[in-house]
Amino acid sequence: MVEAEDVTAAEWTEDDDWTDEALAVLRALRAPHRRNRFKQIAFALYCTVLILVIWGGIPSFGLFLHASLGADYTGHGPDLLAAMPSGIAAVGLATVLLAVRDGLWRGPVVPPRATTDWLLAHPVRPRPVLRPWFWLSCGLAAFPGLVIAVGGMVALGLTVRVGLPAALGWCLLGGLCLPLLGVCAGLLVQSSPRAARWVRRLTPYATLLVLALATQSALAVAGHPVRWLEKVELWSGPWGWAGLAALAPTPAAVPGGAFAAALLVVSTVAALVLADRAAGTLALPLLRERARTAAGVLAALRTVELRAAKLTVAGASGNGRQVRVRLPAPRQRWLILYWRDALSLLRTPARLGRAVLLTVPAVLCAVLAHDTGGVVSWAVTVVALAFDYLAVAQLLEPARIETDDVRRASWSPYPFASLMLRHAVVPTVLGLVLAAAGSAAALALGGGPAAWLALIAVPPLVAAGLVNACRGAARRDLLYRPQPAGGTGLAFFAAWYAAGPAVAVPVLALPFSAALRSGSAGSLPQSSAIALTVALVLLQWAQGRAGKLPAQARPGAVGQL
Repeated sequence: MVEAEDVTAAEWTEDDDWTDEALAVLRALRAPHRRNRFKQIAFALYCTVLILVIWGGIPSFGLFLHASLGADYTGHGPDLLAAMPSGIAAVGLATVLLAVRDGLWRGPVVPPRATTDWLLAHPVRPRPVLRPWFWLSCGLAAFPGLVIAVGGMVALGLTVRVGLPAALGWCLLGGLCLPLLGVCAGLLVQSSPRAARWVRRLTPYATLLVLALATQSALAVAGHPVRWLEKVELWSGPWGWAGLAALAPTPAAVPGGAFAAALLVVSTVAALVLADRAAGTLALPLLRERARTAAGVLAALRTVELRAAKLTVAGASGNGRQVRVRLPAPRQRWLILYWRDALSLLRTPARLGRAVLLTVPAVLCAVLAHDTGGVVSWAVTVVALAFDYLAVAQLLEPARIETDDVRRASWSPYPFASLMLRHAVVPTVLGLVLAAAGSAAALALGGGPAAWLALIAVPPLVAAGLVNACRGAARRDLLYRPQPAGGTGLAFFAAWYAAGPAVAVPVLALPFSAALRSGSAGSLPQSSAIALTVALVLLQWAQGRAGKLPAQARPGAVGQL
């Protein structure tokens, strides 16, 4: 197929080039659609700006008004300046990482399927067709950077008393250049299989580095900065140059900030020029594949099939690759299920790695909850439990695969509901191992008996994940359920979709927050009793949900969901 297209392209001559005429005809034919599309985009932009003004602009104006009347926010200035070097490097590196990961399955140049399947198959030059899509991706990426730059201006103006024009100008350098560099890097990954292989190989290490930078930023706020390491990070690449630029108008400015800003601008301009030239050279088979993948993900999102969208992205980006691992087969038949679950997780080490990585911020948030009080401690405990849940949810993939198609369970001698309960054993054991490691690290750093709360939290969080795994087909009817105050039923759908953690996390946060604040061993029995009760209730709920799945999967039952 590819060879035939290459031969056809080689036979085209300048006399066959109808690019300008074809694009002119298409512009005329699509004028009504373009006007309607422009109205939709303008309305979406209006709503976005309105939300930003209501939730960001008006409160910021109120804070500046209070500051003009004598309110002092400079007490937060030292903490902000301490967090900026490593924090900006972490955000910048995460931005570039997300952009290159996007290039693995979609990329910045993805025209619609009609363009790839029909228009580009004709004798037209691809460059005039593809360049607008690249620059559209650049504009979409620059908008969040602009919002973040304005937020940085407000924060610096309130806490450090930096002039607003200077703060905005220096923050804009990183807020605009880093997303644009990410788009260019995503185009490189989209066009180069070799670059894509390197991205897949280096993603775990880059993720670890982002977490390490975020941890270092938190330690700097707590009064434990490492100045020499911060200087290395600030000069390590564009993600650090953005931090140097943002620090330039502040009292914590690092020498060479103007030079770093110039490097950032020059590298961004050079990358945009090279990417603009490369945008028109993408292979047509690649564009077709990416257009189909993007269309499939969009269709799954429109029908609220979030797992289908996630699996499509994972398959296209190579996240579903398995490693050849062998485990000795068990001699007892009742161990076969646990052997299959353990083997499935070992063959996808990315899930185990994500579980380990998500455990780290959970432990850090628990330490922070120990040092705070009141509502803040409860809120931080909720965040810690949310990270804990996401960690154990990575280990429940075998259960989710089982519920994707209940016919897979035909091999099992157990009823489906009983089978799903058995799928919780391996995640619980692995979760306890991770929690024990986190508790040991907390105890080594001087944590009290409350560090063992990590072990207590595992069973109810695994049960919450099992409730989510057994939710069945998407209940799109909930989106249209009327509410007393009007509007759509988005809240109903969200409550159904995340029912397990929505129940477990807030309920566990109350006793766990109290135990973390007290730090004594006397609060552990009460927390354990509550956690055990929550786990039993959620397991009963999951069993009830799982028992309905085989009936729902029968022909004619889908329409009743």
